[in-house]
Amino acid sequence: MSSQPTGADGDVGLDPERVAEWLLEEPRVAQVTDVRESYERDAGHIRDTRHVELSQLSSQAASFDRERPIVFYCRTGSRSDMAAQAFRASGFEAYSMSGGLVRWVAEGRPLSPEDGYVADH
Repeated sequence: MSSQPTGADGDVGLDPERVAEWLLEEPRVAQVTDVRESYERDAGHIRDTRHVELSQLSSQAASFDRERPIVFYCRTGSRSDMAAQAFRASGFEAYSMSGGLVRWVAEGRPLSPEDGYVADH
């Protein structure tokens, strides 16, 4: 596996497999952040991740560690892609989980709570 998580074109997309690997590393490498609405988060989310709604990201930017990569995720990857692009423009190492939570679940990864599901947006 390549140590470079992005494609040669500078794409911000990061495969769910890589996100899952980063979540297992200690100390935690990445700041994995859910940018969905609260009702979506309540329905099901990736355990041990942060939640900051997309509309609140700019006001919360200073609370992120600039020394660690950020991986944003949402339902399908559209909102998290916008977040990653904006944070990159501000000098952060930021990524969007490709395919979002829909892909995460389709590939057999768990949600929290155990009976969690991917809510419609």
